[in-house]
Amino acid sequence: MTRSFGRKTDAEAWARKLESEQERGAWRDSTEAERTTLIECLDRYVRERVPRKRDPARERSHVDALRALPFAGRAMARVRSADVAAARDAWAEHGHAPATIVRRLAVLSRVFNVARREWGMESITNPVELVDKPSVRNARNRRVSDEELDALCAATGSRDLAAFIRIAVETAMRRSEICALRWDNVDLRAQTAFLPKTKNGEARTVPLSSRAVEVLRSLPRRLDGRVLCLRPDSVTQAFERACKRAGLEGLHFHDLRHEATSRLAERLTNPLDLAAVTGHKDLRMLKRYHHPSATDLAKKLG
Repeated sequence: MTRSFGRKTDAEAWARKLESEQERGAWRDSTEAERTTLIECLDRYVRERVPRKRDPARERSHVDALRALPFAGRAMARVRSADVAAARDAWAEHGHAPATIVRRLAVLSRVFNVARREWGMESITNPVELVDKPSVRNARNRRVSDEELDALCAATGSRDLAAFIRIAVETAMRRSEICALRWDNVDLRAQTAFLPKTKNGEARTVPLSSRAVEVLRSLPRRLDGRVLCLRPDSVTQAFERACKRAGLEGLHFHDLRHEATSRLAERLTNPLDLAAVTGHKDLRMLKRYHHPSATDLAKKLG
């Protein structure tokens, strides 16, 4: 092992450290980690890992943010937890949401873990593991009325997006699940839609209400077999524009899943039945999406 130092005392300390690690059997070759920069690992991660992700576009956007870090050109072995903490604080100062910061840190952590396990950098530690993550409090209880849904669908100017909104409220399917929906997996007679790939990694079959079936029947059949030709990112952008035109404030597309779950809970009293429809594996998470109104609960109490 060779390395150059500006001072003899630093060189001697480094040599003693290596010798001690070798004697204790704790030594790991750090050559690869010393000569490979973080940005090189990010590029390799994009080539080899991002295409396997459920949402590659979102993963790439987080990687792009990491490429802009001031220490991205530093060797992997030289990235410290203090550097990661400084990046976390800088993102917060620039107004990034805690959830966004947590996702970026998660991507950075995955890069270090892959480099350590599979790219010959066993000597490095993961600096992200030592950094405190921002607390994410993104639970919402926004309910969406039928009048707001009608106004949204009228303001979109797009038949596909209007159908997308109706299907989301009727089925509680996620945005990515509706985008990936294919006619081969839809049985209008049985009123079901099969989802072979979901967020939690398990396939599920979603029951379709009569209103959802009506919306699906109104759609033309596409040659590529997809039910709707929309991408997740374009759905969000178009939804935000429709909200502005309709004069609706504080409404997010994901609120439609909250609304759908709350409406389904009024008919499916068994939480396991409800979870089977929405795809939640944890009933505590399901509780975050179920927001019955106090007025309705009062009526049930008589």
